[in-house]
Amino acid sequence: MAARLRLFLVLIGLLAAALAPTSGAFAHAALNGASPADGSVLPSAPSELTLTFSEPVSPLALRLIGPDGQARPLDRYQLRDQMLVISAPGALGAGTHVLSWRVVSADGHPVGGSVLFSIGAPSATAPIAEAQAGVSVRILLWASRVALYLGLFIGCGGAVFAAWVAPLPPAARSGINAALLLGLAALPTSLGAQGLDALGADLGALLQPAVWRAALATSLSLMLAIAAVALATGFLALWSAGLAGRIAGLLGAGLAGLALASSGHASAASPQALMRPAVFLHVAGVALWAGALLPLAKALNKPDAAATLRRFSSRIPAVIAMLLGSGLVLAVVQVERPAGLIETSYGRVLLAKLGLVALVMGLAAFNRWRQTSQVEAGRLSARRVMARIVTVELALMLAIFGTAALWRFTPPPRALAIASAQPATIHIHTLKAMADMTLTQGRAGPVAIAIVLMNGEFGPLPAKELSLSFANAAAGIEAIERPAIRGTDGVWRIEGLSLPRPGRWSVELAILISDFEMIRLTETVEIRP
Repeated sequence: MAARLRLFLVLIGLLAAALAPTSGAFAHAALNGASPADGSVLPSAPSELTLTFSEPVSPLALRLIGPDGQARPLDRYQLRDQMLVISAPGALGAGTHVLSWRVVSADGHPVGGSVLFSIGAPSATAPIAEAQAGVSVRILLWASRVALYLGLFIGCGGAVFAAWVAPLPPAARSGINAALLLGLAALPTSLGAQGLDALGADLGALLQPAVWRAALATSLSLMLAIAAVALATGFLALWSAGLAGRIAGLLGAGLAGLALASSGHASAASPQALMRPAVFLHVAGVALWAGALLPLAKALNKPDAAATLRRFSSRIPAVIAMLLGSGLVLAVVQVERPAGLIETSYGRVLLAKLGLVALVMGLAAFNRWRQTSQVEAGRLSARRVMARIVTVELALMLAIFGTAALWRFTPPPRALAIASAQPATIHIHTLKAMADMTLTQGRAGPVAIAIVLMNGEFGPLPAKELSLSFANAAAGIEAIERPAIRGTDGVWRIEGLSLPRPGRWSVELAILISDFEMIRLTETVEIRP
């Protein structure tokens, strides 16, 4: 037994070492600013379009929809850290244009949106950007994720049970094989659904090469590749005997943890040195526990059930401790504050999952403290009761998988807080003067403002005074005026200003050049909730 424990620890250590972070940690990407700004009116066509995000992103689909409703693909762009600089097409006509963007963030999830601007004057009717992926694609994403969970948890976990606890009854072996096959079938389905979501396409576009290229550009492709190896290793464990089967079983569960730690909200969270191993341990723990339920339920129908139950009971406490400890770490980092459990979709999904987990834990505790001794005493009725309870645990575990799969569509409170705390930026460009303005934080409430003034040739603009006014006509808020103070670094600053409502605010800069010259610059800025 000691030799097996040492082998298990060595394998866990090797797999955990593979989770060491290779890059900085990122949150769910959010658009911080755009040039031209959303809702702005330009005197002439811009030469380039810029999108600034809260983290580095990779473009998936960029389109410019003109006043006539025609969409033009934008394939000339540069990535400059967190800024995406797009070359504007030539001969842009007057009227309202929509820049439709779709990018993938560091956690592997596609995000998209649109920026509306006008040249000369707004059109009577604004063009409509293409719709994002519909309900059918979201259902496919969810269903394929649940199927993958079944393969990794029930399949790979069941293989561990067969290798380390007891041989599988025929019915359990058939169920474990079916789960592994279902997981394999989910791999291409998940990849295709990811591509559809990445491009905002519907199911009819599934066979288009662009969909699969987009999916392969996300971190999900790495996760699915590791998951494929995990599922294959699970099959190997089922059909191998002795030490080879035991090693393959542990590797299958470990690779399942490695797969889900390579992509997703939690894997992208900071600090990755803590979060990725926590995801790995949590997933491995779920596989070891959930994978044992079907074999255990079937084994309890056999006369030698007491020996199988005894071996299972001696191993499961350490697994549950690992599962709960890692789960607590993940929840604390992702939710950050108790209010996030109620205020966000992610938190509500977590509460639902915790409720199901509590039910499973309660049933498991009942079996452990009330039924186990009776089964070991050879009571047939106790075996039957425990078998039924374990079957209910398995059904609840499937409900947990379905609930957890909803996280694919819900950024965690941590990511939402990081995105909302990002500054809002705007660039105002005229022939006489330009201004780069940053509002920190870019959400409703107190903000600090920094402004860099330049002349029309990007040189310094000597100004005697600068004042700003903010107004939000839609919210009925008249102009809020504040003078700016120039620092020794030449940057003008305003402290202590509060923008009470989210939404689109109009900004006017009054730049006093001399006693006889005043330059006024106007723009709009989007303030997040």
